[in-house]
Amino acid sequence: MTRTGTGTGTVDTTQELAAFLRTRRERLDPRDFGLPSRRRSRRTPGLRREEVAELAGVSTDYVVRLEQGRGLRPSADVVEALSRALRLAPDERVYFFDLAQQRPRNTTAEPATAADPHLAQLVADLSPLPAMLLNHRYDILAWNEEVVPLLLNFDTLPPSQRNAMWLCLMHPGMRDFYVDRESVVREGVAHLRAAWAAYPEDRELAGRIAEFTARDEEFARYWGEQDVKVNGRGRKVLRHPDAGEIAVHFEVLMPLQDRDQRLVIYRAADDESRVALERLRRR
Repeated sequence: MTRTGTGTGTVDTTQELAAFLRTRRERLDPRDFGLPSRRRSRRTPGLRREEVAELAGVSTDYVVRLEQGRGLRPSADVVEALSRALRLAPDERVYFFDLAQQRPRNTTAEPATAADPHLAQLVADLSPLPAMLLNHRYDILAWNEEVVPLLLNFDTLPPSQRNAMWLCLMHPGMRDFYVDRESVVREGVAHLRAAWAAYPEDRELAGRIAEFTARDEEFARYWGEQDVKVNGRGRKVLRHPDAGEIAVHFEVLMPLQDRDQRLVIYRAADDESRVALERLRRR
């Protein structure tokens, strides 16, 4: 099967792998590897291909062919060796394994399109903590009553717009909702890139990415940076239209039986935010 690009619904894993390896190699600082000064006269940033090849224990020609997208499928051992040589972060390493189609098949769940009833009930039972259920595309599958005054009443939106990334980028009321919007969008892009490699045949996800890239300059710029990260917890400051700034901690949990359904739970990050959340809940 030919893998084309996001515009047609599947991942061109060969070209994506090539671009990923190039960007990761170019981000490395030769000084961190103790390379002799005579080897530092460089017209391009990062390590040279032959230096990466030496660190990974493979031939320079092999690295060249990988970076040129010439149809190679590296083995798991080669992926591991290159991951070490390129000093990939854990999320980047998983992404590399996905692109090389070397991740064990049983670690990738089937895409979820509807909330599991047990998980939907759990979301409701988590009240008064705001909680919702997402899939790898950031589609919003279920939510509890506390999410509505904090974020949006998703029932008022068509299903195609019940997507956390779509709302952040496209919904007029959400564009200025996050105080650190750049960080939120960057994290979302990095998550979607990881999901894109884990689910290379997901045409709906690829269509989302194509839409975001075409319609939002910010998304397109960050997508081109090839960052990969899956963020399981953190802190966000919301610019709420009625309650002012609210700081929340979020936690993302993945059930063992439904690995494509991610439970997102919000908690107040300080006393003032706790009071604000309580006030919103009582409205």
